[in-house]
Amino acid sequence: MTLDQLKPGDEGYVQKLCSRDRLGRRLMDMGVYPGLRIRVIRNAPLEDPMEVELDGYYISLRHEEARAVEIACK
Repeated sequence: MTLDQLKPGDEGYVQKLCSRDRLGRRLMDMGVYPGLRIRVIRNAPLEDPMEVELDGYYISLRHEEARAVEIACK
């Protein structure tokens, strides 16, 4: 399952990043890494972007970016 498939309130753990290019590096720079607990807070009115909580802070990701994050549900 990927992060873009989760609904608000769902949470899980990052299994792996499926991108090794600039997007993968950008996600790592934002603090997304394997083993991290991540929770979906909300989606924008038109579903994009989505707000997620990780390590006590919030980031917004486009669904296209969230597809590169593989999740293990809790």
